[in-house]
Amino acid sequence: MSNTTLKKEKSNLLEIKNLKTYYPIKGGFLRKTVAHVKAVDDVSFEIKNGETLGLVGESGCGKSTTGRTILRLLEPTDGQILFEGKDITSLRGKSLREIRKDMQMVFQDPYASLNPMQMVGDVISEPIRNFSNKSQKSLKNEVMDLLKKVGLPEDAYYKYAHEFSGGQRQRIGIARALALRPKLIIADEPVSALDVSVQSQVLNLLKELQDEFDLTFLFIAHDLSVVKHMSDRIGVMYLGNIVEIADKENIYAEPMHPYTQALISAIPVPDPRKKSERIVLQGDVPSPVNPPSGCPFHPRCPHAMESCTTEKPVLKEVNPGHRVACHLY
Repeated sequence: MSNTTLKKEKSNLLEIKNLKTYYPIKGGFLRKTVAHVKAVDDVSFEIKNGETLGLVGESGCGKSTTGRTILRLLEPTDGQILFEGKDITSLRGKSLREIRKDMQMVFQDPYASLNPMQMVGDVISEPIRNFSNKSQKSLKNEVMDLLKKVGLPEDAYYKYAHEFSGGQRQRIGIARALALRPKLIIADEPVSALDVSVQSQVLNLLKELQDEFDLTFLFIAHDLSVVKHMSDRIGVMYLGNIVEIADKENIYAEPMHPYTQALISAIPVPDPRKKSERIVLQGDVPSPVNPPSGCPFHPRCPHAMESCTTEKPVLKEVNPGHRVACHLY
């Protein structure tokens, strides 16, 4: 490989290796741990600098838990989180606080994530105050600039969260996430609580800000059309596992995992003359407390084989850049 090719290849900003996050279930008189909810169960992926990785799947599949564990808002049970090549899995105290400057989150509910007792100016400037000793005037100028960049008027500085619409609140949340000029933003279903008419505005804003600030995104959502619009690559999660990951063009044109095929088939087709064959999955999602043996999807899979019930498939590369966890391949 030539030096020119090496220069063009972007390095990994984030690497997740065999990540597990289990929630303990307490029971009995002594409240001992009797079982675990396996919310994230052996997940591995990477995100390159400036890239957007979309993470999709049904509610309860572990998408949000994955995002919060990466930010260390939740403690990982096992595995590694590498940020710019540095293992941050077990960082504590000051070391963890320092890394937080480079990793921020945009939450799903823009109202619940904003302090109703603080003016917007204080909400956005709080992260900056936590990490610097800037003067009040300098802080205000910086916040005013951020408000402008997310499309809010200057007088928003003196207002409270309840005075804004859902879309405007999410813009405030985005401005707060940008305040420390992070390298990675984890967007956890950032438009699912918004009206459809507002969703596209917020999505386009995120894309513009990504270009301007050279941001890397982990974009979590359950809406496949939203993820397609935002992402460079897409990872599909099912019951705490990533079952397929590939470039967005490949995953939509040639989905390989039976679960991905079912998800893609459920996307509405805007042309009434074009018939689309919907793949309807049987049964319900199993409990993450007691997941099935072997492949977690085998109880609902139309192509399940004997090996699927006993042996858990490994996420492996089937085509260049296209990885699938399925015994069919």
